[in-house]
Amino acid sequence: MNDGNAEISREEQPVFAAELTPYRSLGVRGFKIFLLIAGLMSLVHIFVFVVIGAWPIVFFFGLDFLLLFGAFWLNYRSARAREEVSVSRTGVSVRKFTPAGRMTEHRFNPFWARFNISRHEEIGIVSMQISDRRRATDIGSFLNRDDRETFAAAFSGALATVKRR
Repeated sequence: MNDGNAEISREEQPVFAAELTPYRSLGVRGFKIFLLIAGLMSLVHIFVFVVIGAWPIVFFFGLDFLLLFGAFWLNYRSARAREEVSVSRTGVSVRKFTPAGRMTEHRFNPFWARFNISRHEEIGIVSMQISDRRRATDIGSFLNRDDRETFAAAFSGALATVKRR
């Protein structure tokens, strides 16, 4: 009985596992420095316009700063999205997490699963999709070009390994 459990756990053990997250070039520290500089510039301009008597312009500088902050807040919020992809002998699993934390899971039989890649000659990989006879799901849509290439090579290799065994 022990040998049967060891066999099942070995088959369920992932051959490949990856967590895909969006890339953000500006870290939190850089974001704080950027906002500080933008805020100081707005304050200087506000002061100048108040001194020359054009005080209604002050509201536009405040609105600009709030819009800038809101855009970066939305950008960093969207960076919380992620995908967990794993391949084992018994299944291919794609778990997608929204920025709000909701999760949807897509499971495929590895022997029926197909990994479809759409390429553009100048750009490289444009989209990646896992499908079987009945359904399909896109993966890694938020990855940059180099990360898509790296993931595609590793994932297709893992899927081929599982199908050969």
